Amino acid sequence: MFDININLILGQMVLGMVNGVFYAILSLGLAIIFGLLGVINFAHGVFFMLGAFAAYMLGETLGIGYWGALVLVPVMIGGLGLVVEVVLIRHLYKLDHLYGLLLTLGLALFAEGAIRIFFGPQGLPYSIPDNMRGAVNLGFMFLPYYRAWVVVFGIVLCFATWFVIEMTPLGAKLRAATDNPAMVQAFGINVPVMLTLTYAAGVALAGVGGVMAAPIMSVDPAMGTNIVIVVFAVVVIGGMGSILGSILTGLGLGLVEGFAKAVFPEASSTVIFAVMVVVLVLRPRGLFGKMA
Repeated sequence: MFDININLILGQMVLGMVNGVFYAILSLGLAIIFGLLGVINFAHGVFFMLGAFAAYMLGETLGIGYWGALVLVPVMIGGLGLVVEVVLIRHLYKLDHLYGLLLTLGLALFAEGAIRIFFGPQGLPYSIPDNMRGAVNLGFMFLPYYRAWVVVFGIVLCFATWFVIEMTPLGAKLRAATDNPAMVQAFGINVPVMLTLTYAAGVALAGVGGVMAAPIMSVDPAMGTNIVIVVFAVVVIGGMGSILGSILTGLGLGLVEGFAKAVFPEASSTVIFAVMVVVLVLRPRGLFGKMA
């Protein structure tokens, strides 16, 4: 039996939007890396997890709180991504996508195992910033200020990233460098450096998501693995490599998941995958994917 309660449905959909923001941020990073570099980055969830652990360690060792971590962690994770791209990823650009998937899967398993060794398998607490405590009354629910901040900041971050890639000269150069690197190189642009910075920027987005998630989720070695499977489904539904599709699909599926939790909780963990199956059957390139 479906339990129809409008206040419950609205409340769960608002909370689902919080998850949708994380789906959008992570799928956006995946779409950037695949769309511009052609690499299926299965290690993306690990960078999300490392972002949360980096925020935790900055607080424990240096006393740097949430707001400082929100600035520093993306730089740290982006720097790590830069090293990974130079040492490992760039050797795969001319190979089949499967090689990138296998390499990043192995990297993800290694990184998660290493974190388990150093920090243990249990989750670690990370406090909400003091100036974000409390909640606002929406009439049908009390929405914590921090979750409202996550939704607003996450949406602004996603669309700002889309604007840079699709509407600015820098984004045009990035797209040209992936479509015709020889021509772009002839204009004096260092294509390998641009590709390295693109990968670093993509994983830095995952790092931002990790910091934002730390006060909501437990800082856990498995937090990246738990979310990346859903995020890959989001990317497939939106269309592999579609920047705008990843954002809109991530936010939309967060709402769908919240609605399912309200009316049919047993299906909430599988509804996104059910949508993926339907989309793959009816529109294999995804909702926003381009024709091959």
